[in-house]
Amino acid sequence: MDTQTLLQITVSLALGLLLGLQRERTESSIAGIRTFPFIALLGTVCAMIAEVHGGWIIGAGLLALAGVLIFANVLRMKAGNMDAGMTTEIAVLLLYVLGVLIVIGNMPAAVVIGGVMMLLLHLKEPMHKFAGAVGERDMRAIAYFVLISLIILPVLPNASYGPYVVWNPFSIWLMVVLIVAISLTGYVAYKLFGARAGTLLGGVIGGLISSTATTVSFARRTASDAAMAPLGAFVIMTASCVSLVRVLVEIGAAAPGALAAIAPPLAVMLGACILIAGVLYLLTHRQKTEMPAQQNPAELKAALVFGALYALVLVAVAAARDHFGSAGLYTVAALSGLTDVDAITLSSAQLAQSGAIEGPTAWRAILIAVMANFVFKFGIVAALGSRALTARIALAFAAAVMCGGAVIWLWPW
Repeated sequence: MDTQTLLQITVSLALGLLLGLQRERTESSIAGIRTFPFIALLGTVCAMIAEVHGGWIIGAGLLALAGVLIFANVLRMKAGNMDAGMTTEIAVLLLYVLGVLIVIGNMPAAVVIGGVMMLLLHLKEPMHKFAGAVGERDMRAIAYFVLISLIILPVLPNASYGPYVVWNPFSIWLMVVLIVAISLTGYVAYKLFGARAGTLLGGVIGGLISSTATTVSFARRTASDAAMAPLGAFVIMTASCVSLVRVLVEIGAAAPGALAAIAPPLAVMLGACILIAGVLYLLTHRQKTEMPAQQNPAELKAALVFGALYALVLVAVAAARDHFGSAGLYTVAALSGLTDVDAITLSSAQLAQSGAIEGPTAWRAILIAVMANFVFKFGIVAALGSRALTARIALAFAAAVMCGGAVIWLWPW
């Protein structure tokens, strides 16, 4: 037996054991930890034979397996087991196909699909819980996300237009899809873990969806309950930390070639913010609270607003750089960052990747936007929150802004 054949049999057996173990734990009456490896090996052996005697062997094996499944279900019905679920049966048929796929030359794809199958089978309860928590409004918003990502995006022209030739419809809408996808990830986590998510997790989810919305929610809550000020300060600071992680993810996705030049100083800023959040946690870790209700970020209106904002920032950045150099770019970053960091992050990172600006200029613009956003969120807290929360956020955000200023001042060009 050659090495390649041994590897194919081993991978097939491993996938069968993995899926069989999961099905055994669910007390499946069709197949378990012994039967699933046989099914995977059946597909692999049929594919090996087919290389010599023709592809009809694979089809015959699949038909035989389907016949066995039908016979097993008939026996279950006669025994009074009327379970209408078909998950195990479909998993059996797909596993046979994966066994074939291993041999015909796409082993990595078979391994990935097998891993996804195992996750989908194992996450039955959380997935059912999530489906039960999704309302009609959420389904409509998810449909909008499908619209913007799978229907609108592919048909947009991939060419540049407009002032300074910076409006590429495909690129702009791709950034819209990226931002909505990140926010939607946080919203899915909120739906999975519910309003009783832990304090730390609540801040993380809030940062993924919108750190500004999280700030507004907790500021309003402390206005009527001043005792929540320590907890509110920690959650708001945690959400702000996650927004910096989000910035790094956006840079890596939109401009991977510029990540090495832009990420290090931003990572230092993130570390400083995490340290500040850690200090706040030591003052609040005994308090518990429910996470405020979150809005689904996959609304079509929100996507259109961000797309328009991003397009405006692109023109503003190009014009400022053309007429005023780096100083103009920093001014645009400060103004844009007051309400939204994503647009200036994406535009600056893509300019750095294209070589239009240097990496140090890009990360300084992004960091200025982040600092401006801290100032904006402090204004929200001062306007909506209690005095106790305002005092704590003033100290925390002032420390964060000073750290950002120190990074800008001391980091070498």
